[in-house]
Amino acid sequence: MKCPFCGCDDTQVKDSRNADDNTSIRRRRECPECGSRFTTYERVQLRDLIVVKKNGEKVLFDRDKLARSIYLAVRKRPVDDERVEKIVTSIQRRLEATGENEIPSVVIGQYVMEALATLDHIAYIRFASVYKDFREVKDFEDFVETIDRMAKPELFDDDKKVND
Repeated sequence: MKCPFCGCDDTQVKDSRNADDNTSIRRRRECPECGSRFTTYERVQLRDLIVVKKNGEKVLFDRDKLARSIYLAVRKRPVDDERVEKIVTSIQRRLEATGENEIPSVVIGQYVMEALATLDHIAYIRFASVYKDFREVKDFEDFVETIDRMAKPELFDDDKKVND
């Protein structure tokens, strides 16, 4: 493994252990040239997944890109990194389990939306604001109202009035 600090090709593994519910191996490495330490993760990859974007472009599935988008949505929210990694792993497993090599980006977006809806409503709204590409403020307001209805259905019963 190449050192990310000095580029040395010969790094040494100092510690290995299971991570992510035994779905990957966490390795602590040290560079003999510069003495820097860093962590790598080794995961099983069943097949190369191709993401088909809305414009038809095809790109290789990037687990790190998926993780970054979720981390961006949960930024400054009470969500720990371990939970995000479990979500990313779960989504990747679902994609691999489809048996398809080409996955539409909208499917990945839906999986993220499902996970964030149960994790944190603010993160869900943040992700949705980019994913759903709202054209007008009214679209966004309608979306947030739908979330309010899901979170507090008793406030929106037809028999009861909503007090502002």
